[in-house]
Amino acid sequence: MQVTPNLLKSLENGFNTALIDGLNSYLPNTYWAKIAMETQSKHAEENYGWLEMFPGLREFVGQRVINNLSSVPYTVKNKTFENTIAVKRTAIEDDAINLYGNVFRMQGEAAAMHPDEMMFAKILGGFDATGGLAYDGQYFFDADHVGYAANKAEISYSNVQAGSSPPWLLLDLRRNFMRPFIMQNRSTVEFAAQNKPEDDNVFMRDEHLYGVRVRYNAGYGFHQLALGSKAELTADSYRAARTAMMTQRRPDGNPLPVIPSLLVYGPTNEYAVKKLINSDKLDSGASNPWFQSVPTLMVEWMQ
Repeated sequence: MQVTPNLLKSLENGFNTALIDGLNSYLPNTYWAKIAMETQSKHAEENYGWLEMFPGLREFVGQRVINNLSSVPYTVKNKTFENTIAVKRTAIEDDAINLYGNVFRMQGEAAAMHPDEMMFAKILGGFDATGGLAYDGQYFFDADHVGYAANKAEISYSNVQAGSSPPWLLLDLRRNFMRPFIMQNRSTVEFAAQNKPEDDNVFMRDEHLYGVRVRYNAGYGFHQLALGSKAELTADSYRAARTAMMTQRRPDGNPLPVIPSLLVYGPTNEYAVKKLINSDKLDSGASNPWFQSVPTLMVEWMQ
């Protein structure tokens, strides 16, 4: 087969279409959109100092109370990611490129899956310094967040349970614009090619390059809406986690409206979740008080 500019353009378009097919086919299976607020970025990094303001209304008595943005900014820097596939010129000449359609569909699936990998690496890093600090300068899952008592006094609030068991999360996801995690998008998946005879890779290595590029990053949102646990997933630890989340208060002493709406866990906690949440009976035969008390989501990266 003669390698002509028209043929190369046709191949490029076909590979791009295959990539988009793979991308779109996997998107319904992703997790991040279920748990994170999506933000659009226009700069190298974005400031989320406003996270310090957990909004709430008060009765208009006297003058307005002014809420200012945090003086200590919390920023999320965009990262750039790529994946590149080489196609030998001889494969094009010999009309042996049929298999590459599926390769580029797989590349699209990988591009769709990557935000989940990044998001859950960030989440698991919230138990220690590997994920960076949250907007209040603490680990995201920390025993020393600032909380408030009914008398408006500052107290320490813990959204973490210590232990050595596989991690699990309780999240309040009832809001669309206030969530525990951030997916910051700078640019969508872009497809590009180096397939001209004068390109170095074609001239020096006799191969054409096709790659994807994307810019984004994951960040921490409102820690009040999440509790992370490495304690064994039992009725006692689950009850304690729910109670801790639902008894938070605002600076004015009023209850903070937080109710767990999703339990996120990994494969090693599957049996514990089936017993605790999905079974209507306890081992003793008595009714299970936690039966279907919260929807569940198993995520392969929660390990």
